[in-house]
Amino acid sequence: MQSLRILTVVAAATLLSAGCGTSETAQGGSTDDAAKALPVAITGPQPDVYMRGGDKLRVTPAPDLSAPFVKKVEHALREDVLGTAKAVGETSATCPAGVTLKAGAVSQCVVTYAGAEIPYDVKISDSYTAGRSIISYTKEPKKALLVDKLVYEMINERYGAESGRTDASKVACDKLPAAKAFDYGADTGFTCQYWGEHAKNGEPGYRTVQIKIGDKGYAYNFEEVE
Repeated sequence: MQSLRILTVVAAATLLSAGCGTSETAQGGSTDDAAKALPVAITGPQPDVYMRGGDKLRVTPAPDLSAPFVKKVEHALREDVLGTAKAVGETSATCPAGVTLKAGAVSQCVVTYAGAEIPYDVKISDSYTAGRSIISYTKEPKKALLVDKLVYEMINERYGAESGRTDASKVACDKLPAAKAFDYGADTGFTCQYWGEHAKNGEPGYRTVQIKIGDKGYAYNFEEVE
């Protein structure tokens, strides 16, 4: 969770996770290798991924000072999801029943990123009193977000040209959805792979990497399959 303070306006916040490279049809070292290669070759950094955040992951324009509190919260949630995704994408947010301004009250909101829906709990501070100009609240996503470009970027950084590894090459992945919501800790069912000189019992071959959703506060876990 992350606390935000609002002085008639919601302080914008960017959170969490990490980022992908250009992709093309994967090629192996031989005809047999190519048949085993996954379809999306990761050949470098991904476009529109910003691992360190920045203005590209801002939602503009921000609400006016006089805008309703719920609109300021919805704006902050959209930026929160962009900060998690680390990749440019279309967002929207709604709190269907509004945000209850009462000490300890929890309201439900939903943020959409590239078609994937992430539910949020928005909780007003227990110390809130009516009429205060500063409103503190926390926001907690109830699902994790899988973003294709972010996975590709992170795989490239770990196994590709950016990794500095000498034992990994020909990095490729399954074709991932642009965005999809998962439970925290879930196995996505998707995999990536790299070609290693000693990947198979000391012999050259492809090594499979399973893509799993991390616990809260972490993006993804990449688990190599023996």
